[in-house]
Amino acid sequence: MKALSGAWLTALVAMITAIAGCKVLDYHDTIPWDEIPDLSGAPHYRPPNVSAVPPPPISGGTLLVTADKALAIAADPDRDRISIVDLRTFEVDAILPLEKDDEPGRVAEGAAGSFHVALRRGGAVVTIDLATREMHRRPVCPAPRGIAYDASTDLLHVACAGGELVTLSSDVAAPPVRELRLDRDLRDVVVEGDSLLVSRFRSAELLVVAKDGTVAERIRPLAYIPGELYGDENDAREFEPAVAWRTVPLPGGGVAMLHQRAIVTPVDAVGAGRYYSKDCRRSLIHAAVTLTRPLPSEGHPSDPVLSRHGVGGIGVGLLPVDIAVSPDGLSAAIVQAGSRDVVETPLETLEREDGNDTCALAPDQRRLFIGSSGEPIAVGYDRERNLLVQVREPPSILRFGALSGEKLGTLELPGESRLDDAHALFHGDGGGLLSVTCASCHPEGHEDGRVWNFQPSGPRRTQSVAGGVLDTMPLHWDGGLADFRSFMEEVLQKRMGRSLPDPEYLDAFAAWLDTIKALPRSKPLDEDAVERGKWLLYDPTLGCTTCHSGRKLTNNETVDVGTGKPFQVPSLHGLAARAPYMHDGCAATLHDRFGPCGGGDRHGVTSALTPAQIDDLVAYLETL
Repeated sequence: MKALSGAWLTALVAMITAIAGCKVLDYHDTIPWDEIPDLSGAPHYRPPNVSAVPPPPISGGTLLVTADKALAIAADPDRDRISIVDLRTFEVDAILPLEKDDEPGRVAEGAAGSFHVALRRGGAVVTIDLATREMHRRPVCPAPRGIAYDASTDLLHVACAGGELVTLSSDVAAPPVRELRLDRDLRDVVVEGDSLLVSRFRSAELLVVAKDGTVAERIRPLAYIPGELYGDENDAREFEPAVAWRTVPLPGGGVAMLHQRAIVTPVDAVGAGRYYSKDCRRSLIHAAVTLTRPLPSEGHPSDPVLSRHGVGGIGVGLLPVDIAVSPDGLSAAIVQAGSRDVVETPLETLEREDGNDTCALAPDQRRLFIGSSGEPIAVGYDRERNLLVQVREPPSILRFGALSGEKLGTLELPGESRLDDAHALFHGDGGGLLSVTCASCHPEGHEDGRVWNFQPSGPRRTQSVAGGVLDTMPLHWDGGLADFRSFMEEVLQKRMGRSLPDPEYLDAFAAWLDTIKALPRSKPLDEDAVERGKWLLYDPTLGCTTCHSGRKLTNNETVDVGTGKPFQVPSLHGLAARAPYMHDGCAATLHDRFGPCGGGDRHGVTSALTPAQIDDLVAYLETL
């Protein structure tokens, strides 16, 4: 028999080890994603798997275990339905269908015998009576995200991507009790006494919303500066908190925020493989958990005073999309969709150590490799402290033993397949490299809101890949990538160190990317201002539509708009959700884009506009 190559042999050993029940698995050689090893050692080609209904990007955090540990409620955004699982028998109790494109997300337990589900694209919350299975649909905002029930007030709080924070009563026929307009990009909401803790997705910021609706405090995880932490003066790296995938309450108050950390120091973007490293200490993005706990406040004992720490890196795996706290409040389980694993760790270890110092787990942490069992997206605990892992494809719930870590069972959930190789490529790490996935910088198919310091190019703002990005070629800020293949060669192959897929796979990946929808737009606060702003945008004397025209509101040209170098004209669609602005992120807000860094009158003749007119123009741009 022909000898296997090193990469194939490593992968085969890894698979055999996983089958044998080993809980900690880590291998580094990449497996070309469109090839499968056979016993001869020669690659075997197969056509790409393409789902008949394109699955949406992974959002994570779609599993709820009820307080009595009797049921698990699994929202299925791929199939627009909700599964109710009886944990005593480990059987499916009910499947509740939703409307097409509802994309159910977070689940919250309500008053006795009810639960609530945020419909991410349905613009509503659905309240379900467990006894009758009756569903009541309540509109809340165009893009609901986080959801939390306050038993002390019998109120339901919903955080929305557009910045709305909506409070609902238990009366499903009643209008909202309150609607606040906070910063955009809200993610999770947690009840903390009389206050609410609301996370923001891309910035990993935590807003402390007081009882009167004001934002009393803003908190971010601390920067990770390993040279300072470990006394290495030769280590100049610095990482800032980024993309907060999931924020959950802690027993006794406070929250655990599962987030990424992204490098601030310059990145050499010229050489091959600059986005990945077999040494996690050289990776650009880490997974981390920040615990934010309440401390006593002498003047106002009811106000949350929060502490945090600068460690908590996981050290292995990537794309952390969900976290659950154990029933005893001592441990947490973290789902990493990119590496298809679950890491279980004591909470105190996260406050004491950082896995990215050693690229390994601490002795009291463990890693469960999901691998061929499917694509994990959410996690929870049952009454016996066994782990429950929701798998996207094939739709199922896996149960792992509390002590052994061995798989105790698989509950298959009814439903059609959503197997899709393009979706897997976007979220996966290509075979175990401690690297990044496409979704690491483009979470949920959008962008991370970051400005990367690429050398020698300079600061570059991450661009979104949602809303039909392929219609805006050439790609990248400098317009240097003329077509999709050039883009994949530069980014996937050269920078990420991955194998370039076969043309048929490239076509499938491009087609899936074009199914990622832009975020739903929130209702403007001032319709009259929007109308006035529309007239300004299309006023020929301002010249905005010289470049921003057509179906995508871009002419796809590369133009110097007074910034000293030609850059691609971006589409204006979804602009409200894409701060900061300009190629280098110099404009923190749309208003700032009309300030000194916006290029002056070479970037639209707007210098003569009054502040009120700028307000109107911004109001219209935010509706696009």
